[in-house]
Amino acid sequence: MARIVMKFGGTSMAGMERIRSVAARVKREVEAGNQVAVVVSAMAGETDRLVGFCREASSLYDPKEYDVVVSAGEQITSGLLAIALQAAGVPARSWLGWQLPIHTSDAHASARIGDIDTGALNESLERGEVAVIPGFQGLAPGNRVTTLGRGGSDTSAVAVAAAMKADRCDIYTDVDGVYTTDPRIVPRARKLKRVTYEEMLELASVGAKVLQTRSVGLAMKENVRVQVLSSFTGEDAPMADTLPGTMIVGEEEIEDVERQLITGIAHDKNEAKITLTAVPDTPGAVAAIFEPLAGASINVDMIIQNIAHNAGSTDVTFTVPAADLARSIEALNQARGKIGFGELVHDTRVAKISVVGVGMRSHAGVASTMFTTLGARGINIQAISTSEIKVSVLIHEDETELAVRVLHTAYGLDAEDAA
Repeated sequence: MARIVMKFGGTSMAGMERIRSVAARVKREVEAGNQVAVVVSAMAGETDRLVGFCREASSLYDPKEYDVVVSAGEQITSGLLAIALQAAGVPARSWLGWQLPIHTSDAHASARIGDIDTGALNESLERGEVAVIPGFQGLAPGNRVTTLGRGGSDTSAVAVAAAMKADRCDIYTDVDGVYTTDPRIVPRARKLKRVTYEEMLELASVGAKVLQTRSVGLAMKENVRVQVLSSFTGEDAPMADTLPGTMIVGEEEIEDVERQLITGIAHDKNEAKITLTAVPDTPGAVAAIFEPLAGASINVDMIIQNIAHNAGSTDVTFTVPAADLARSIEALNQARGKIGFGELVHDTRVAKISVVGVGMRSHAGVASTMFTTLGARGINIQAISTSEIKVSVLIHEDETELAVRVLHTAYGLDAEDAA
């Protein structure tokens, strides 16, 4: 008997026909003798609809009440799936985040999971019940409902798997695994059998939409084996433990991690570039720029400080998520007197292209190949950032697809048998 967490996203729960299909898939796991907990997202588009209601009610809504509203989508799908399972002859019950409970911080709309009480959950599983748990939601100190932010259901699933010591966490989505890059851009992209936690964490953080970054980080921390699978295979498809999805695992489970130099290429158009001109070239000036951004919980990615172009001043360029551009501009303008910059120039017509692979640790020339390949196609690099297993560049957004294609070929990632 195995303990399995199955997570289904919004497209998998979009309407009763798909919910019944999910119930049939869960039933097969139960009939195979496994103990199963299911984590569900809201129906596709439902969270956006609820967010719209909050904004319509007030542009300055209370985050606590916002969480009450937007968490309702997952409550509905968890109840509907429990009903569908019962109708299919499978004992099941839904558990809301506050009923387990899933304890979180009180950062409403972006809460972090602290711990999960599994006593009642374990008793339910031992009785042969399927536990259906709404993703995305939890309980803050003071007994207020919280939500985990966009994509939080993946994090919920991994956290539940860690808490109940599951053998595996299966993430069912609208893709059938992790590819070397977006197959819509590169038809010759290959599906990967295994990816390390570190590689998936980097890929998720730089634009790969398969898994949420926080969920991968939690899986790595708790050593939870995660499998990415398609929820749109037929009911007669093989069981999940034999399906050709992608396993996210530790390096110890991957033979010869050095053999493949680059694992994948990701792109992200949700970036904005900000340049502050004539910043005083003095100690503490850069800290004065990024302190107000940190205070506003805005993540800064690439940072470039140019050589002083005249006596005592320099330009500083950095990127932030495009969704945070307006707040970034406001925070910087409020601190303008302390920073002392000249102009604030911003550009949203940019894209970040990243190559990722643990093989970088033992191979030289990865960055050189990237720069040479892009240069040969006339693609200008506006900014660069690196980590131990990643190189990212900022380019004009119109050149995104060309950059992904030529890099995919340059690193030898094209599938030989693809159309």
